[in-house]
Parts: sequence; C-alpha cells; structure tokens
Amino acid sequence: ELQSKFELQSKLIDHPESFLETKVESLGIERYQNDFECDISTDQDLDLPVGSDLALPSVSAWVPSSRPQNLQPPVMTRGNSNAASRSALFGVARRAANLFRGGGRERTRDELKLGIAGFYDRSSKLWEDVWGEHMHHGFYVPENRTDHVQAQVDLIDQVLAWAKVDSCTKAVDVGCGIGGSSRHLARKYNCQTEGITLSPYQAGRGNELAEEQGLKGKCNFQVADALQMPFQDNSFDVVWSLESGEHMPDKVQFVSELFRVCEPGGRIIIVTWTHRDLDEGESLTKKEDKLLDKINRAYYLPRWCSGKDYVNLLEGFGAKDVQREDWSYIIAPFWKAVIRSSLNLKSIWGLLRSGFSTIRGAYAMLLMLRGYKNGLIKFDLLTCTKPPAVSKHGMPM
Repeated sequence: ELQSKFELQSKLIDHPESFLETKVESLGIERYQNDFECDISTDQDLDLPVGSDLALPSVSAWVPSSRPQNLQPPVMTRGNSNAASRSALFGVARRAANLFRGGGRERTRDELKLGIAGFYDRSSKLWEDVWGEHMHHGFYVPENRTDHVQAQVDLIDQVLAWAKVDSCTKAVDVGCGIGGSSRHLARKYNCQTEGITLSPYQAGRGNELAEEQGLKGKCNFQVADALQMPFQDNSFDVVWSLESGEHMPDKVQFVSELFRVCEPGGRIIIVTWTHRDLDEGESLTKKEDKLLDKINRAYYLPRWCSGKDYVNLLEGFGAKDVQREDWSYIIAPFWKAVIRSSLNLKSIWGLLRSGFSTIRGAYAMLLMLRGYKNGLIKFDLLTCTKPPAVSKHGMPM
C-alpha cells in the first residue's frame, strides 16, 4: 500500500496531466461544464470497494450551497481503511483532473472578485488546519528543508531583509489572507498594521487570531478592494503585497493604489507570480497561454504579466531604487510539499468538504510546478521607495 501511494505521488508530481487525464478517461467521467458554482450532482460517487463501511455523502453535498451543516468525517473500520483511502484519493484526483482541460472565456472583473472571495472563504480554514496562519510560499534554503511552517515565516523575514526594511511604524498588508504576515510585522517592528482581503472569512479570522495573540490593538483586518483601498493618501511607511498581485485585473490601478497609500520615502514591496520576460515584439506561445489559462481557471486569476512589466510600471510612477529578483528556485520545493500534504485521507476529506473549487485549487499546484520547470512561471520580488513628491494619483509632480 505504501509503495502504491508513493508511486501515485510521483506520477502526480512528475506527470500531472498524463496521469490524471488517463485516470479520468479510464473511469469515463464527464467534464464539469460550470467551473464556478460547479454543479456536480450528476457525477459518480467515489468508487468505494464493494462492502466498504466508508460512507460518504453524495457528491452534490460538496457543492457549498447545499453542503449539510452536520457533515462529519468518514468512519473507518479495520481492514478497509487502505482501500477506502486509495479510492477516495483516486476520486479526488479524478475530479481535480478536470482543471487540466482549461478553456472557457476570460472572466470579468466582477466575476473575478466574486470568485476570489468565494474561493478563499471555502479554502482558508483547510489551509490553516494543514499549514497554519501563513498562506504563502516558503523559503527553501537549503532546498531539502522539511520545517514547512517555519519556511513560510522565514520567507517574510528574508523578503524584508532583501528590501532593506529596518523599521516600520504603520504597514498595510494588501491581500492579507488570514493575517499571518501582518501579525508577524506587528511583532517584529512593534508597528500598527492594516490588512485587506476580498474574503469575509479571512478578514474575520484575521481579527480573531489578532485578539487570540494579544494583537487586537495593533492589527486590524477588513474586506476591501485593493484597487480602491479605503485609506487616506500617504498613510503607510511600508506597503506590503505578498502573493496578491497576480489576482489584480488592472495592474496599473493596482500599482497606483500602492503608491497612493504609501507615504513619501516609504517602502513598497510586491511579491508575486509572473510569467517569463518577453523580448520586444515577442508573445507567449500558445502552449504557454494554455497552461496559464488552466491555472487562471483554478485560482480566479486575470491575465499574467512579467516582472519586467512591473519594473516598467514602478518606474513610470516615479519610483526610486527599484529592485527586482527572481526567487522561483527558492520557493519551488513548496509546491511539492503542498501536493504531498494533500495526499492523505484527512486532507482529502477536508478538500471534499471545502468544495470543488478548493479541490481544483489544490491540484493546480501541479500546473504551477510544471510552469516553473518549463521556465514560464516566475516568483518575482519587486521593491522601491516612493519619491518625496507625488500627486494624489501616484504620478510624479
């Protein structure tokens, strides 16, 4: 059984499309036509062994709008746990395989906002249960480290050191998740922090954790749009965006808002997924576009841009001391760690309870890993300082 599980992990990680596509086709599973509120009530239940005592609810129960409140984890009986776990695992893989099919029109700005909020409302509790309060990649130096939670904390500290942030009075965390970065900044610098997210669950949980950790007066979290932040001009000396820029459908407006709320001389830090730099007149290949489109469907992302595009934007707004560095190789082991963490019965059950979009999001890590290996996906760090005099719209005067 262990050998079988390790073989499955290897196939998922090294050949995600070929393995999952083959598995889906062999089981004769139909595609899901609507990826947002995905009605999968007509899909087959998990293929449990005949006589199994593992009773799972119908697939329709996993749709968020109809999921029963008293849903409980499956009861395992001796002798069938391995077979049932394997069957459940294949069931998840079967459903997750549909994300690799991609396709469909590009989502509108309103659809992205609604989708992002719903995705993180459903998935954040599961992430916290498995990975803790930090909802971002880890710092893998050395690359074989296994203390994954500490690796996430180290990423924050290493980015701050790279950006030469020695002190902070007031910071804004743009796309704050459940507030892990904000609370870390508050403790590290004894500063005030404001966090914004589109997810009501995340904002509420962030405030709960702040109170639990004795930071209620220092950390505040609210639902807000990063493209229209509810803050006065020149409010923060550190503007922090860790893995949220990829969600922004209007990168110009995004950077404009970062500049607007940053005080003159303040530090702006953007850590985000990007695609490879393009030469003048060059475009991504059709194969690259197809891969990114599949990832976009899973994570509710708009079109991607390159790190060079961000540099041009920052310089266009008059930024000083612009720096950029690609840390893809530093965070890449995290993708495999997340994939492996999902391949156990507890995580599988959590995924099923969280709904299809969470399942698809978890296994989109396979596509992220493939994009990194192909040199398409980058993990870019960008930082700059706001010049002493800029207009209210972020443009130099």
